[in-house]
Amino acid sequence: MSESAGPSQLLALTQGDPAGVGPDISLAAWLRRAEFGLCPFIFVGDPEVLRVRAHMLGLNVPVEEATPETASTVFNRALPVLPVPAGTVVAAGKPHVATARGTMTAIEKAVELAFSGRVGGVVTNPISKAILYDGGFKFPGHTEFLADLASKSTGKTFLPVMMLAGPKLRAVPVTIHIPLKDVPSALTEDLVYETCRVAADDLKHRFGIDYPRLAVAGLNPHAGESGAIGTEDRDIIHPAISRLRADGIDAFGPLPADTMFHDDARMRYDLAVCMYHDQALIPAKALGFDESVNVTLGLPFIRTSPDHGTAFGLAGQGVARETSLVCALKLAADLAARQKARS
Repeated sequence: MSESAGPSQLLALTQGDPAGVGPDISLAAWLRRAEFGLCPFIFVGDPEVLRVRAHMLGLNVPVEEATPETASTVFNRALPVLPVPAGTVVAAGKPHVATARGTMTAIEKAVELAFSGRVGGVVTNPISKAILYDGGFKFPGHTEFLADLASKSTGKTFLPVMMLAGPKLRAVPVTIHIPLKDVPSALTEDLVYETCRVAADDLKHRFGIDYPRLAVAGLNPHAGESGAIGTEDRDIIHPAISRLRADGIDAFGPLPADTMFHDDARMRYDLAVCMYHDQALIPAKALGFDESVNVTLGLPFIRTSPDHGTAFGLAGQGVARETSLVCALKLAADLAARQKARS
């Protein structure tokens, strides 16, 4: 289910938590830019963090401050950086609350570049929510923060939908970063319906799937057994699917989640819609951990991200793999190219 590479267009790559593996994999991706056929990107973050990390890792990566207008030229000889101070001296693998503001500012600047048309999309390195919370971050995660920035820029409300896109599976969780015990009360017919509607719309208009097929998982074992093992599947998910089908969206279910992800089952749909975080992300990562990409649907700009976290224990060790970031950069470039071709 991977997307083909499109024409080059500049992307904004945010630093993420500077103590994590974001700088490591960004350096590695730039080094292998020709091998992977990457389009130019501008790193939004602290150039000194990159220089120190490159020296630590023994990587010959020139770092040069740039603007979006000069970045594509710089990209051939150096990793272009739009400077955002980290906020303190950064030690690999040792996160510090003083970097929280810089991490948020880098995201804000990248989104501003997208809205101004100076970049074709935003690719975000992993953040540490715990560090950001200590620094005053008010959102459950990256996805919700991006939706808030979009709302402030447009005056409109957006429902951000998190999708893991890999070579063998695309999966969306309806509820995301909430405790498992809170999922049943958070799940509503409208939420299932709207999540599927947003996903179907983006699959059609951004991914070029004219008639997307959505397989919708049940919440309970055996999709509730007609109410014998929980009523949410019967009373919430099924009515939402009926509404989707009435709208002409090819959604079907609710399906027992334990039979949705084998090889034959995956051939029958373009997207698995799941009811909670792990129901979606466990199969997505099991089937393509290094090649899966986190894509935010439902936003007025393109956003992708690696499917892994900050991995503080790997930062600065020379063992973090850049594969997922490379896939995120390539997918963002492809989506940007398709969007440009439509405009």
